[in-house]
Amino acid sequence: MVSFVFDITHTTTYRYARPVKLGEHRVMFRPRDSHDLRVLATDLQVTPGAQDIRLIQDVYSNSVAIVQPVHEAQELTFVCTFTVEHTGSRALDLPIDAYARHHPFRYSREDRVALAHYLRPYYLKEQPRLRQWAQTFLNAEGPTDSREVLVRMNKAIRDSMTYQVRNEEGVQTPCETLDKASGTCRDFATLMIEAARALGYAARFVSGYVYGAELEQADSAGATHAWLQVYLPGAGWIPFDPTNNLIGGHDLIRVGVARHASLASPLSGTWTGAPADYLGMTVDVQVRKRA
Repeated sequence: MVSFVFDITHTTTYRYARPVKLGEHRVMFRPRDSHDLRVLATDLQVTPGAQDIRLIQDVYSNSVAIVQPVHEAQELTFVCTFTVEHTGSRALDLPIDAYARHHPFRYSREDRVALAHYLRPYYLKEQPRLRQWAQTFLNAEGPTDSREVLVRMNKAIRDSMTYQVRNEEGVQTPCETLDKASGTCRDFATLMIEAARALGYAARFVSGYVYGAELEQADSAGATHAWLQVYLPGAGWIPFDPTNNLIGGHDLIRVGVARHASLASPLSGTWTGAPADYLGMTVDVQVRKRA
């Protein structure tokens, strides 16, 4: 089995016009361990220093650092460094249980209990249109391979929509993304999640990092990224990246999962001051890959 080691440095800095009182911050940068992704080393540096750092697992079992900065400051910087070993995902080779090989299928009773919040649509009013759009990826005649539906949808989003950088928080609704035929990685992931749910699949949002070999000569060969996972019985959670038309592989390094993008924010927190005091935020991500 081929594996790669990635060195990741993620730096985020908040800037203010004058010293402000800094409240508690939640940091979700640490990659999510599993059989295919192992965290070998991790470090978190906060400037100014923190009087308390607590590590917890949230309701989705994501690793979260709760940080309380020690005093007022005009800048607040988080530097997170990780070394991970990634064996990749054989997403297209894993066998699917016989009863789920063709669409539609019904999850087992126990699976439906565990997957309930990933089956339930987040945008209820948009479901009729999303279902109509999602059904275009089914075979008009005869059975449809349950994984092939998702492969087609993943590729169609990549081929028919334009990626556009948007620094504002939040995501477009799925129908907004369909209407605009453009969006960010989190918009494309949200669209595919809701479309998959409209067809009866359990799907969840994933935040993390993506490595791009074509960027190796640049200052950074990686970036923060968002994609999704769909649960297929027998194969488990399969990663789909509609922004890049990736399915599994080595280049997606997951950090957090949730039923919606708003629940997997990499960094959030509070501060006390006038609205005009906030000058903005900068983010720098560097990912180095070594065999």
